[in-house]
Amino acid sequence: MTTEPPRKAQPWIPTLEEVAALAGVSSSTASRVINGSPRVTEQTIARVNAAIAKVGYVPNRAARSLARRRTQTVAMMIPERTAEFFADPYFAEVIQGAAMHASSTEYSLTLLIESENDPEKTHQFLRRGNVDGALILSHHSASSSYRELARTLPVVFGVRPPGDMGDEIHVVDADNVAAGALATKHLAERGRRRIATISGPLDTSAGRERMQGWSEALAASGLEPGLSEQGDYTPAGGADAARRLVEADAPFDALFIASAQMASGALSALKEAGLRVPEDVAIATVDNNVFSTSTTPQLTTVDLHTGAKGAAMMATVVRLIKGEQIGVETLVPMELIERASSAA
Repeated sequence: MTTEPPRKAQPWIPTLEEVAALAGVSSSTASRVINGSPRVTEQTIARVNAAIAKVGYVPNRAARSLARRRTQTVAMMIPERTAEFFADPYFAEVIQGAAMHASSTEYSLTLLIESENDPEKTHQFLRRGNVDGALILSHHSASSSYRELARTLPVVFGVRPPGDMGDEIHVVDADNVAAGALATKHLAERGRRRIATISGPLDTSAGRERMQGWSEALAASGLEPGLSEQGDYTPAGGADAARRLVEADAPFDALFIASAQMASGALSALKEAGLRVPEDVAIATVDNNVFSTSTTPQLTTVDLHTGAKGAAMMATVVRLIKGEQIGVETLVPMELIERASSAA
């Protein structure tokens, strides 16, 4: 009878996870230290290096080489419902700006729309090294779920996510407070004294900030706070909000509306109520797109240059991928475009 020789015990090989646990940090943080990332503190580097020395960890060079391989691809991530994405020209303009800038670099831009039923699927795709960086473009606070991703992947947000701004959070956006104030100030300078507003959804930073600008401009002009109703960035939502303002039976002679889509719907509702624009109610809005130019009268608007925003987002993420140290927030320019809806 033949007996097999006893098998030798396999040597214990410490893992990255064990190093991270001993150092009291996440595996991704330990990996950043090992790969020489500048986005970790000196204290964290010291703790991870001490843990490496204690357990005798040796990085897997092949894995490190693979981790550093560039895909030359940046993802434009849209955490929005598909129907809203295709109906809103804002997204198309930002994507076009980003794509045009990408064409002047070595990077390609790919579009991802978050799965409504399984958002984690998209998160996993981004975490698994399929792209070199990501652009997060959303109206809503859903984009905040990507904050953690920014700790391991260069990420640029199109709106400021809720919470404190850390060094890993980078935002490219317009100054929405200034946009709301600019439109409202314009209406006041046209002699309007009772300026109401239709805000965007207040779970969006743009909705809150543009309403803040409206309020601040009223105070700066010596005007009393006006009526306000909330919309949803759609023509139907703007129409419904305008009807509620009319039914409130509190006179107003001007409306600042937080998006051109809502303004186009509100214009129809005001006409239904027998109110003339601009004779009875002047309108100023935000976004210079087809919704501001296809109405009668055409709409005075604050142009946020959303194409330039997309280009700036792409330029920023490329700089982050290359390891450059840059500021956490970039503001894109804006300008007021006067049209017939706010004529004196």
